[in-house]
Amino acid sequence: MNRQFDESYWDKRYGSHGNIWSGEPNPQLVAEASPLPPGSALDVGCGEGADAVWLAGRGWRVTGVDISSVALERAAAHAAGLALAGSVTWEHHDLLLWTPPAGSFGLVSAQFMHLPQAEREEIFARLAAAVAPGGALLLVGHSPSDEDSGARRPHGADLFFTAAEVAAALDPNLWEVPVAETRARSDSGHGGWHSGENVTVHDEVLLALRRG
Repeated sequence: MNRQFDESYWDKRYGSHGNIWSGEPNPQLVAEASPLPPGSALDVGCGEGADAVWLAGRGWRVTGVDISSVALERAAAHAAGLALAGSVTWEHHDLLLWTPPAGSFGLVSAQFMHLPQAEREEIFARLAAAVAPGGALLLVGHSPSDEDSGARRPHGADLFFTAAEVAAALDPNLWEVPVAETRARSDSGHGGWHSGENVTVHDEVLLALRRG
């Protein structure tokens, strides 16, 4: 089991900086979740909580999960005092060890979770199993093509995946896959990884709907 990016790594990263992320929800989440009727959602690797707060603002009941207690403290502070139509519960879990409750969520979202292939596939299978019949699975990652984009990306080809690869692993008897594609977008690099200039990056986007 790969432990390079364990709890101590993420606590140190969050604890040694101000906010790491922009505070805005991930654009592919906004694009794909906006049409969905609110219900229960699982935000996996929720970080500082922007996606979970955005979902709760639209009426979702969200469980935000992260390995870093420092990140979860920031996420709770982000949500505090906001007039949210829904609600957010923050839970501290190591995703390599934790299994979410099966068939429990109308939306399961994991944004930019990059792990070695064997571990990633195990986690994605558990996340898929957590989607309720009629619910949606949204998995988004940096495209392998971004290694040459000038943006800071994980090192090692094994950490990348394509939406098509993830779609191929889903049972077509259980899943409909309306979106499995690579999308380009402009990014100014919050966090200072390329001096703030806009670059074109690419996201791998999978939206799968569990058959009822």
